[in-house]
Formats: sequence, structure tokens, C-alpha cells
Amino acid sequence: MDKIINIAVVAHVDAGKSTLVDALLKQNGAFRENEEVNDQVMDSNDLERERGITIYSKPCAIHYKDYKINIVDTPGHADFSSEVERIMRTVDTVVLIVDAKEGPMPQTRFVLKKALEQNLRPILFINKIDKKDQRAEEVVNMTFDLFMELNATDEQLDFPIVYGIAREGKTGLTLDGEMTDVKPLLDVILNHVKPFEGNENDNLQLQICQLDYDSFIGRLGVGRITKGKIKNGQTVTLARNGSDKTTDFRISKLFVEEGIKRKEVNEAFYGDIVTIAGCSDISIGDTVCEKGNVDALPPITIERPTMSMNFMVNSSPFAGQSGKFLTSRHIKERLEKELETNVGLEVEELPGTDGFKVSGRGELHLSVLIEQMRREGFELCVSKPEVLYEEIDGRKCEPFENVIVNTPSEYASTIISDLQERKATLTIMQNSETDANYTHLEFSAPTRGLIGYRSAFITNTKGEGIMVRSFDEYKPYVGEIRGRKNGVLVSMETGKTLGYSLWNLQDRGTMIIGPAVDVYAGEIVGINNRDNDLNVNPCKNKEMSNTRSKASDDAIALVPPKTFNLEEALEFIADDEYVEITPDAIRMRKKVLDANERYRLNRK
Repeated sequence: MDKIINIAVVAHVDAGKSTLVDALLKQNGAFRENEEVNDQVMDSNDLERERGITIYSKPCAIHYKDYKINIVDTPGHADFSSEVERIMRTVDTVVLIVDAKEGPMPQTRFVLKKALEQNLRPILFINKIDKKDQRAEEVVNMTFDLFMELNATDEQLDFPIVYGIAREGKTGLTLDGEMTDVKPLLDVILNHVKPFEGNENDNLQLQICQLDYDSFIGRLGVGRITKGKIKNGQTVTLARNGSDKTTDFRISKLFVEEGIKRKEVNEAFYGDIVTIAGCSDISIGDTVCEKGNVDALPPITIERPTMSMNFMVNSSPFAGQSGKFLTSRHIKERLEKELETNVGLEVEELPGTDGFKVSGRGELHLSVLIEQMRREGFELCVSKPEVLYEEIDGRKCEPFENVIVNTPSEYASTIISDLQERKATLTIMQNSETDANYTHLEFSAPTRGLIGYRSAFITNTKGEGIMVRSFDEYKPYVGEIRGRKNGVLVSMETGKTLGYSLWNLQDRGTMIIGPAVDVYAGEIVGINNRDNDLNVNPCKNKEMSNTRSKASDDAIALVPPKTFNLEEALEFIADDEYVEITPDAIRMRKKVLDANERYRLNRK
């Protein structure tokens, strides 16, 4: 039996986690020599590959010397932090990756905090040391300070340091030494971590930390065996997470990780990460025990959602033109299926309407779910994101975020002014340590004030600024925050847009649709220059009886329309608007489509 070590690779967004896992797999025989392998091989989901981010924690395994090393690749984005929280109990250490230029970032603090809370002793990996402006030695000191801030023990502060270039699969123990492969990192792991110890004759104990679903065998539970061994076909007792309830079930399938694939086995032993099937309602935190011998582990708690949206049945005139799944029953079934694996999500039915309140950890967390549903053929309308309030010590509190901004110095005053309008507090302002022409700003800002800010930030910094956000904590409510400054242009006709009419509307604002596009009454077709909404007719053609002259009949010049992706549309809409999502279109519309009815409601 191999000695087993489990590690998690954790870091901030874009620090090189998936790239390092690629190198570990490729250099340790996980692929055939003639096998074609994509970069970021663990990012197997279509959305992960398109966006270049990791969304789901995923295990894989390599063999080095006489050890089996299970590796868990984790997300770096704060919205998917529930994926990181629950896998910490399944690993023996974490490899903390920090960019040699940027240093520790907000999510670095979060993942390190979770590792230290589980009494893990991290290994620090300083990545991208080939950058011209790398400052590896300074970054090591900054990371040490972060360990101190998070009250690391003396043992945790004595962390080993590995330097490397994950993209090239090179690591080393010194900055100046020769680097050829990932063996120095693997040797540090073997020297730093003891293999998991146990006895195969102990009573079985396995806690579920992750869920998966297979259309043939149903719901799957993933976790580490902390005691004893488990066999395929064995009848076991399931102790519910944080409850005295128990259920007996028979294990119908048993898998372990081999490279990036699951391998079916007859038995597995203490220390290994396994995937089991056989219980249709197995959940995060449940403990699988020897039959009749309940020995439950402490419950796994996941931090609560901070933001919600309403998912409504699509009620627009174009409903059903491209989607296959339109009804509230379809939407409900899809959300229930998502709850089986997405533990950071909460769903409740809205009273009296064909809709659901869906709560998650942030805009990206929810928009990824919406994008997946859209690609599967669903149609729905989604409301503006709203933060979830909590009452703490009798006071109304709301979620706050740490916001880190690096911007060209000439735009710094604009950014400070914008964010202070949104009730943010400036905590740090200094010249950037990596570029003299840039200013480094840090804010504590209410999540509510940051909704819709990203597009304004990109505009105000001419696309040269970088903004990073991460959830901080709940703080007292800061009062009203002004929302969108511009009104919208709303179509008052149903039909096909015409260039002549769009050309005449260009003086009124920025168009978001082009010519020859089908629109309906109540659909948003542009952004008004003023702060009020304006009803317009984008389908009006030039009268055939108009007097013609060569000068007036010159070709009209239309400004290209401003296009919105899903996240931008969700950030842009106001409280009285929806984003209509279909497989082939993303439209923005008023909740009340009839202009006269909207007028009556506004007069009340």
C-alpha cells in the first residue's frame, strides 16, 4: 500500500494554481507520451476554460517515489470560496502560491486563514520569478507578515519556501540556483509532511467534503478516509452533518483518483480521497461510518451567502423563441439539481409569483449558474442583485468588501471620489511598489455600493486600472447609496429597428442595439444622457413623402452600439428592470412593459 499525502494548491486569482498542477501531472506520468493535453487541464468545465478561472475544487493524483500524492486544485476567486472552505479537512498541507511581483492579495489572506484554522503547516511557493519586476525576497517578507497577522503558531511560521516558474514546470529552493523540474517542490512536500497514519482494522470513518453527480449512478460523495478502510458493496451507516439522524446504505460504486481520472476499485484505505455512490441524499459534512458504529466528525459549516437575485419565468413577448425550458417547474428542477453540488447556494420560492430567490456568495457565483442554465436551453428573467442584511447585536448590518486598486496616478482622485460616493472608506494610499506611475489604493466598501461599479471603473481608468475585491465582514448599515446616474431609452414599439430611427436617437444617448434587430415594447434599447427614462421609437422609418435632396440622403453614420455581457447587464439594471436571458440573446427590459402602466405606477 502506498504512503498517502493529500495537498491543496491555494492562491489568489491568476497566481498560477492550475498551471502548477499541470506541471505536477505532466512530469509524473499522468499522461501518455502521445496524449494531447490542454493547458489548465483541471479546468475541464467549458466556462472555466473560457473565463480562464477555476470554479470548482477538483482532486487528482500522482505517484512520486513510494508515495501517492492527492492534489486538490481550488478556485482563487472570492465568490467560490465555499469550494475552498470545505476541502481543508481532507488535506495534510497546502501549497500557498504567491505572485513574485504582486505579493499577497485579498484571497491569499482568506485561503491562508482557512488553512491555519485547520492547524495545517503551509508551504510557500513564490511563482513567476522570471518577471522583470519580480521582488521575490520582499514578497516572502510580506507573506511572513501576513502569517503573523493571522496569528500563526511558531510551527506554522517555520514554513519552507520554494521558488519557481509554474508555466515552465521549474522549481528550486533558491532564487539563484538552477531550476529544471518540479522535483524540488515534491521533495519539500515529502520532507515537510508526514504520510497519513492509521490502521486498516479501525472502524471506518469518512467525512464528505464535496458532491458530484453522474447521470448513470446518481449523486456522489467525495471525502477522505480518516480511519480504517472502505469496500465496494459494503453496507455502512451515514451520520448526518450536525444532527443525530443516521441512515444505512450500501456502497454501489467506489472510486479513487488516478491522474485526472477516477479509477473504480474494490477497496481503499485510510488517508486516501475516495468517491462513493449509493446514497441519493448524501450531503456535505455527513460522516460515513462502520455499520452500527457511529463515530461522526465535527460538522462542516459553510459561510452564508451575501447576495441574492430573483429568478423569474420569462414573460417577454419573445418568450419561447429559442429556449427549451421555460416554466417555473423546469427552473425549480434545475435549481434543485444545482443545490446537490453547489453548497454555497440557497434557494427559496417567492410567494405569489412564478419565481425563486437564489442567494450566493457574489455576482460571479450567481452569474456562472445563470450562464450554465442559458447554455442548457433555459429562458428566464433575473432581477437586480441585492445584498443580504443581517442583524448583529440589535443593529442592521450589511456585507463589506476589501477593495484593492492599482491605477495610473492621474486617475486616482477620480477613483477615490467615485468610491467615496458609494460609501467606501479609503484605508491605504501609496505609490505602487512595482511602477512609479501607478498609485496603490485600498478601501473598505459596502458590497451594495460596488454593484455596477466595475464598468465605471474600466471607463474611468481607460482600461489600465486593476481592481480586486474580496468579502471582509458584516458591518453596520451605511444608509442610502445613490444608484445608476443615467436613465434608459425604452422602446415603445414592437418591431425591427431601423438605421434611420437609431441615427436620430444617437443625440439622446448611447444605443445598446444596432439596426435590423427585433425589439418589443418595454425593452431597453439605449442609455439616456440624462437621469430620467425616455420612451422612444427605434422602429420608425423615414416617410416616403419626405422632400429629398442629395445632401440629406447621404448615407447615415451609426455609432457602433455598446454591448453588454451577462455580468455587465446584471450590474447595470435598476430595481424596476430585469435581464432577460435566453440561449441566443441577453436583453434588458422594464419589469412593467406597458409605458402607460409604468407612468401610472410612478405617479403613485
